[in-house]
Amino acid sequence: MGRKPTITREGLLGIAEGIVHAEGAAGLTIDALARAAGISKGGVQYSFASKDDLVRALIERWTHQFDELLGEMEGLAPADLVRKYIGVMRSSQAAMNAKMAGLMIAYIQNPQNVTETRQWYRSMFERLGGATPEAQAARVALLAVEGLFLLRIAGIDENGEWSGFLDDVESVFERLLKTR
Repeated sequence: MGRKPTITREGLLGIAEGIVHAEGAAGLTIDALARAAGISKGGVQYSFASKDDLVRALIERWTHQFDELLGEMEGLAPADLVRKYIGVMRSSQAAMNAKMAGLMIAYIQNPQNVTETRQWYRSMFERLGGATPEAQAARVALLAVEGLFLLRIAGIDENGEWSGFLDDVESVFERLLKTR
């Protein structure tokens, strides 16, 4: 009978998130994760064969968490979907943490990961499809929020400005909907 593992894949991902929070994306290595988890490098590689696999698993975890926060989106009007999206971006630490978002840079260097990211965004834009003024305003608001997310990676939130910019996007979006 084999020994029960004390460190799970999910446990390693939690420790990896802690490393990224503390040291940024550059601090996340297989060796650093093994040290932080108190296991051998081979123990980490049992769950994640490479750093790319580890980064991919973190991105998948965050995407899944974000999608869970969004909840059911089928049948939502574009404006309601974007309101929900803005609310989740405002409240989701995983989505808004610049150090974690920095992992996206490494993640999108893999062509397969780019394909998966494009598919996720395509599904969002399909939900916001149509030529109505509401759908157009919803797409522009989503693009603005995603632009803020990318700017956050570059450090725009050093002075806590993220929330104010998000307020601006939400305010303009709601004004656009009222003028239609």
